[in-house]
Amino acid sequence: MLLLIALAHAHMYLSGHEAGFRGYALDGGALDRLVAGTQILLVDGRALPMFAALFGYGLVQLANRQLATGRSWPQARGTLRRRSLWLLAFGFCHALLLFFGDILGAYGLVGLVLVGFIRREDKVVLRAAVVGLVLHVVILFGFGLLTVSAPKGDTPAAMADPIEAIVMRLIGWSGMTPTYFAASVVPAFLFGIWAARRRVLEDPVAHRDLLSRVALLGTGLAVVGGVPLTLIDTRIWTPSDMVAVSTYALHSVTGIAGGLAYAAVIGLAVDRMRRGRPGPVVRALTACGQWSLTCYLLQSVIFVAVFAPYFGGLGTRVGDAAASGIAVVTWLATVVLAALLAPGGRRGPAEAALRRLTYSRR
Repeated sequence: MLLLIALAHAHMYLSGHEAGFRGYALDGGALDRLVAGTQILLVDGRALPMFAALFGYGLVQLANRQLATGRSWPQARGTLRRRSLWLLAFGFCHALLLFFGDILGAYGLVGLVLVGFIRREDKVVLRAAVVGLVLHVVILFGFGLLTVSAPKGDTPAAMADPIEAIVMRLIGWSGMTPTYFAASVVPAFLFGIWAARRRVLEDPVAHRDLLSRVALLGTGLAVVGGVPLTLIDTRIWTPSDMVAVSTYALHSVTGIAGGLAYAAVIGLAVDRMRRGRPGPVVRALTACGQWSLTCYLLQSVIFVAVFAPYFGGLGTRVGDAAASGIAVVTWLATVVLAALLAPGGRRGPAEAALRRLTYSRR
């Protein structure tokens, strides 16, 4: 999950190029266009829904743990909302200091607003998810129209003045957080709640058929729905503006199916891994998962140090392929760090802070 997030974010730090719908340079070389096309097809708009589905899944687990200790639902709900409020605050600080495309704020917002769906009936949850899908298409279609009608400048991550960058990051975050919430997070979040009630990922053996169907169908939908925009953003196809906007919306909505498919693939992989003794790679990935919030924030720290004009300055000197290579190395560094420090139950600094702030009253 964190690898896909790193790949989806790294190119946002580049500047000096005309960009397409997903922010990749339209004038890149052959390798840049190949990398951009691959990520548009398989990563962009797919990683965020997977993150949202797993967030909804995890919120149900947190609620169940609270209820298992004898707390009432209003008490458990209060704890989850307090945690979500602090997650929103983490997102604000992340945007203030590092990255305008923060996603923590959207998850904090969805936890605050939609935590009650944990206790709603399945049909209510699924109906709300369908409404969220419709809203997703409408909002993304509007964003597509805005993209083709307005010139696209550099992102706040590429601004040379640190103070101006801070102001623009906060403005961008203030608009993107409710947009992420309404357009990208809600449907996958609700599907994650539905899956958590059935312990789909905790008991993959019992749900192998469901996971297999979701993995195959979701991946197929994501690939088919992503091909048109991939052709457009790599300059292989140049349709009319309305067709291009439609392909952008199609890419985004099928990305939700892709995100759910990736989560299902992970469930199937865990099913196979449980049959043997976990090796060093699995243990390292497990450690990274336990430090996921810290590792996510560390990605932005490294990207700013490497790409920002007022630090490393590579954002104006490399293309999409190099940015993705740096993203992979960054992710690997966080995996190694977590693998070295997590054993023995040590929490990451961000995880420890969030836990302390959430449960301080107890």
